[in-house]
Amino acid sequence: MHFIPEALDDYVVQHSENEPELLQQLTRETYQKILQPRMLSGHYQGRLLSMISKLVRPKCILEIGTYTGYSALCLAEGLQPQGELHTIDVNEELVKFQRKYFDKSDYGPQIHQHLGDALELIPEIGKTFDLVFIDADKSNYVNYFHTIIDLVNPGGIILSDNVLWSGKVIEPLKADDVDTKALIEYNTLLKKDPRLETVLLPIRDGLTLSRKLLH
Repeated sequence: MHFIPEALDDYVVQHSENEPELLQQLTRETYQKILQPRMLSGHYQGRLLSMISKLVRPKCILEIGTYTGYSALCLAEGLQPQGELHTIDVNEELVKFQRKYFDKSDYGPQIHQHLGDALELIPEIGKTFDLVFIDADKSNYVNYFHTIIDLVNPGGIILSDNVLWSGKVIEPLKADDVDTKALIEYNTLLKKDPRLETVLLPIRDGLTLSRKLLH
């Protein structure tokens, strides 16, 4: 979804950092072989994720929702030399696809894949995180937040994707629309939680940047 005119959106992309060749390859193969390729973070949002990660310089990143690995590779660009990224997904069929591209990158040994229910797996990882990216099933966003908030280091960043949900968050809510209801609740939670300062960015389908306060 474009929140500014498409021509202006194109200009924004053209005057932002170029997409790395490996990620161009990943995008092409995703569109050729994988269902729902629009789930990719894509060039512009990917460069934003990379920039945020480079500013944070995280020792440990958590990603909830791997898909084909595009966003993980973007986030990994900011890792400290001995840092690590833990990414979780439920789709067993994508594990080898992800690993192929992780191993082609400079960050393969630093990226750890986890297969299964994130709510169960996160406590088992046994880490605290400087950067968290939430981009999975929308109905569980609130549950993911409550699971990770105490594991985010003071000053750490939580990134939440798809928080505008194609504009549905401001439309009359349909009784059976579980995802939109969950996102409205989640957006309110981020705004009101006293442990955070939050800015919601109208980028692509909405990306929230939340910083955990130091006290």
